[in-house]
Amino acid sequence: MSDENGTPDTPAGLDGPRPEPLRFFGTTWVDHDGGYALRRAGVAVGALAATTAACLVLRFAYQGLAVADIGGFVNLLVVVMFAVCSALAFRTTWEGFSKRPDPDRQASLRGLLTIGFVGTLVAYFFRTLTEAPGEKLHRAEYETARQRYEKRSTRRTGNPAKKRRRT
Repeated sequence: MSDENGTPDTPAGLDGPRPEPLRFFGTTWVDHDGGYALRRAGVAVGALAATTAACLVLRFAYQGLAVADIGGFVNLLVVVMFAVCSALAFRTTWEGFSKRPDPDRQASLRGLLTIGFVGTLVAYFFRTLTEAPGEKLHRAEYETARQRYEKRSTRRTGNPAKKRRRT
């Protein structure tokens, strides 16, 4: 392995596309080796534990609002805000696993996604039950790049400098 992400060394003479490492998985998603299943289980458990902890923190915050007796309308607004932001964060994160997100849109949604962090954690949990988050997207891109590389490299046969001239 060439680095801490588990990216395999490229053997001499064999160039080509290299898989893009995924967060928490490195490049183990390519062949499902190097503790891939254990990493998926760990990410699922971690995401679920973080979601639980986040919900407890939000509950304490809500109880703080109730103790402050700021009114039912503000309490309702806070609950609706976190619910809507979490739903939007879930959807945005889930869609990000299957297609590359638009950087400008991501930048404009950064605050909303920060408030709805619970939705992002839930999306990570559910995705790790079937695959590494983003694996399908990265696999499709990697396979396309490998096919293009194979097509380019098999088209060339021999050294063009040694080619015989036709008379």
